[in-house]
Amino acid sequence: MRNFLAHKGRMALSAVAVLLSVAFVCGTLVFTDTMNTTFDKLFAATSSDVTVSPKSASADGAPSRTGKPDALPASLIQRVEKAPGVGRAEGGVGSTSVTVVNAENENMGSSTGAPTIAGNWTDNDLKAMEITSGHAPRGPTEMMVDADTADKHHLKIGDSLRTIAVTGDFTAKITGIATFKVTNPGAAVVYFDTATAQKELLGATGRFTQINVTAASGVSDTQLKQNVAAALGSGPYKLQTAKEAADAGRDSVGSFLDVMKYAMLGFAGIAFLVGIFLIINTFSMLVAQRTREIGLMRAIGSSRKQVNRSVLLEALLLGVFGSILGVGAGVGLAVGLMKLMGSIGMELSTGDLTVRWTTPVTGLVLGVVVTVVAAYVPARRAGKISPMAALRDAGTPADGKAGVIRAVIGLVLTGAGTAALFASANSSKAASGSGLLGLGVVLTLIGFVVVGPLLAGGVVRVISALVLRMFGPVGRMAERNALRNPRRTGATGAALMIGLALVACLSVVGSSMVASATSELDKSVGADFIVSSGTGQPIVPQAADALKKTPGIAHVTNYKDMDAKVTAPDGGTSKNENLIAADPTYQQDLRRKVVSGDLAAAYGKNAMSVGETYATAHHVKVGDSMTVAFKDGGTARLKVAAITSDDTNVDKAAMYTNITTAASYVPADRMPKNMIMFAKADDGKAKEAYASLKDSLKPYPQYKVQNQADFKQDLKDQIGQLLNIVYGLLALAIIVAVLGVVNTLALSVVERTREIGLMRAIGLSRRQLRRMIRLESVVIALFGALLGLGLGMGWGTTAQKLLALEGMGVLEIPWPTIITVFVASAFVGLFAALIPAYRAGRMNVLNAIATD
Repeated sequence: MRNFLAHKGRMALSAVAVLLSVAFVCGTLVFTDTMNTTFDKLFAATSSDVTVSPKSASADGAPSRTGKPDALPASLIQRVEKAPGVGRAEGGVGSTSVTVVNAENENMGSSTGAPTIAGNWTDNDLKAMEITSGHAPRGPTEMMVDADTADKHHLKIGDSLRTIAVTGDFTAKITGIATFKVTNPGAAVVYFDTATAQKELLGATGRFTQINVTAASGVSDTQLKQNVAAALGSGPYKLQTAKEAADAGRDSVGSFLDVMKYAMLGFAGIAFLVGIFLIINTFSMLVAQRTREIGLMRAIGSSRKQVNRSVLLEALLLGVFGSILGVGAGVGLAVGLMKLMGSIGMELSTGDLTVRWTTPVTGLVLGVVVTVVAAYVPARRAGKISPMAALRDAGTPADGKAGVIRAVIGLVLTGAGTAALFASANSSKAASGSGLLGLGVVLTLIGFVVVGPLLAGGVVRVISALVLRMFGPVGRMAERNALRNPRRTGATGAALMIGLALVACLSVVGSSMVASATSELDKSVGADFIVSSGTGQPIVPQAADALKKTPGIAHVTNYKDMDAKVTAPDGGTSKNENLIAADPTYQQDLRRKVVSGDLAAAYGKNAMSVGETYATAHHVKVGDSMTVAFKDGGTARLKVAAITSDDTNVDKAAMYTNITTAASYVPADRMPKNMIMFAKADDGKAKEAYASLKDSLKPYPQYKVQNQADFKQDLKDQIGQLLNIVYGLLALAIIVAVLGVVNTLALSVVERTREIGLMRAIGLSRRQLRRMIRLESVVIALFGALLGLGLGMGWGTTAQKLLALEGMGVLEIPWPTIITVFVASAFVGLFAALIPAYRAGRMNVLNAIATD
């Protein structure tokens, strides 16, 4: 306890590292648990006792490819009402294939990816909402909106909104505002009267997307479901109790929440890993500084176990203290994340804040275990100090044999990791190559950490020759200080190395993906313009017609994803193959390499093409016939007219047929709408056509018109945003690494107190002393950065070789990013040295010399 309190400042820095890591873990758990609670309450509140819906309805509520949700006949309601135990049954209409805009054509939907939901106002909606202003819609010109959307877009009663659906556009005036009784995570919700919802959203009256059934008093949901199922008999229906519907809704968002949760926990794990180096360094230096003290304790009777135990108990105190603060900080972090999500449109209420008992327990256990494990090696080293050490100067004797063994192990691990990376880069299959990549990353990382002290000697000398020599004697002293204890320098640099290695790796992968996609677009895409929603919504017919009527356009190509079961001549059957129905002009919009046959013939009547991989797997050749069973349509026998190469990123492994062929087997009302469209400008009129297309689509803000330059920039921006999020999460590990540099320098200054006093006595000024410490910090930071960036570029290059198997064939090293990170590392070193350098400069010369 005395030792712990005697080094409060040093322990505080180590505790901050534990605090940050535990806070990130607990914050992630609280945040994702709160999101789960929010969605659970929402799904529970909106689910009726039993829901009857079409069996083919999308489980996750995604927009239908036809633009119209699957529906049930209204006559089913009467059959449901006759079932025993039914208190009430009512039809509901709901669609997510809509866009709602104001008079200025501004989209009233969420900007976070949450859907816009349109439907009819029912008694079941009263479970989750209440009308707080105005009244429910009573006719075709009236609508009601949710309060969150009204507040966000400054809507009020009397405002008119236009709803865009596949059946056409229609305008209604806001007559009411309804407020959620539970938290709405961000969806925009609009209501119409039942007749209007049926006509405008489903295209026909007498249809409902679901039937909401309420149980009579004393009837359980399970019993009610059985009774309704018996009343309906067999048919294309899906019945769910309130619990089953809520579970299905939770599953639909669960995969996204799980990915986010485990990704954030992964970054927290990286921060913990970096924190281990900080703790090891801290306790190693504290043990070294107490060598004489420990030797004296051994001389008067302390056993090795007692010395070992005393150091581990210090670590335990540190872990408990840092973890308790980290748990509290984690709750605060979760609240901050909720506020951040609220600022970008995803509402999460602090009233739903969920702190499960497992969260603080997980944080405490992780923090304490990691801290104690990290302190074990220094504690074991302390226990080995002999009583004779009390007669020597402070400092543990170097173990040359251990250093040699460490270097050999490090070199072996690095060599094995390099071999795994090489094998991964030369792998012919992505699945096996990814396993080798993971193994190579782990082995090279551990190898570099273990061999760090050996590398420090050479790398620090090279960096010093380039950076420090210009500072004369002060620079040379900074170099010698960094080289004085290679193990310490290696461990401090390794903490920074981990975060920067991941930054470099992801930068290489991201840049290579953008370069590969750009190269592929230049090579394959012949269309001048690409039109899409970017949200999975189909292009409504009125928008498609506006595109086709645009002046200056040579042609517009329709492009539809077809759901079909394809049977090859060898009998192999696959569901939902990537079958695309397109206009013949798509051959001009996408340049596909043909292995055999004629692609133009594939757009003929009852013809198709297949990809090379599929053709090889099923022994398909030009002239064979394939059986294609279209969803919601008939079964066709299509002749294979061409086999296309799969050496592409655009429409990889796609099968093509003519839209006319598909339409002859699929009823018009079940034919998918365009998910994307392509256009070609008249010769020499690309600029004018681009402006005209944008004007044509102004009434439809949910769609984007992009030329190839726009498309490339959009891709670059999307990858850039993803990388920025990752870099932000990695910043935690880098902050912990900076704390490690601060702690190492601060303890190093204490360790060299007498030496500093002697240097000051023979003429070293305070300014020179501070510069020496700052330069030492810079060279340590640059050492870690050089190792990290080199390691990360190796990982990234190997990953790109694997991506090349999937068509990402261009390797691009983002040198501006790499150089910027390397230079920024020098400033990180300067920043980390500010406090230690300032404290060293304030030392009293005589007191420093008198220090024992």
